[in-house]
Amino acid sequence: MRRKLIAGNWKMNGSLAANAVLLDGIKSELPQASCDVAICAPAPYLAQCKSVLTGTPVSWGAQDVSEHESGAYTGEVAAAMLTDFGCTYVIVGHSERRSYHGETSERVAAKAARAIKSGLVPIVCVGESLEEREAGKTDSVVGAQLDAVLSVLGADGCGKMVIAYEPVWAIGTGKTATPQMAQDVHAVLRARVAALNPAAAETVQILYGGSMKPDNARELLAMQDIDGGLIGGAALKAADFLAIIRSA
Repeated sequence: MRRKLIAGNWKMNGSLAANAVLLDGIKSELPQASCDVAICAPAPYLAQCKSVLTGTPVSWGAQDVSEHESGAYTGEVAAAMLTDFGCTYVIVGHSERRSYHGETSERVAAKAARAIKSGLVPIVCVGESLEEREAGKTDSVVGAQLDAVLSVLGADGCGKMVIAYEPVWAIGTGKTATPQMAQDVHAVLRARVAALNPAAAETVQILYGGSMKPDNARELLAMQDIDGGLIGGAALKAADFLAIIRSA
């Protein structure tokens, strides 16, 4: 049975003072580890996460990484820099990066490969817009996004990532895919991995990233192919984040 993973994505939120309260709240009330827990924070706060979370069951990670190893790439953050700060995970291909920064699936694949080469676990995000869902293109859209990554990682690399399905239409809108809608897409994604590496498909964690909250987490996490959540807004409140962890 696959172990669940609850990963918080703080997005562009936080301050040293607010983070201290949030992290201390999570640490003090963290239930007995029955699932993996991670926090993906803005890069300036990774040192704070390392300081506070070292020695706890909570891992930490970044929200993006450069596909380049090093060099003249002003503003970029290299994978080796993230490992310097003890990161385990890094999010790649989030819908906001794809939409606001024009990231292609090919670039996402390059970032995922760079992360794995540096010893990081990429959380590879895929998802469709409302227009694409209503046009019946969900499976083809998310399948193509994942295939771009699988083609670069290959059979050996595909088991070293986490996948996050985030329906774009359900992020920050208050809308949520029903558990069965989410399960259907997760099953499609797992089948895509199985076609390349059946063994990896059995172990790869596929997270749901569309407005998972305390009141819907348990039902979503009960689905066969939903192995956790990539949590946005609810990760900024210790009580909500802890409630989701308990659901897992």
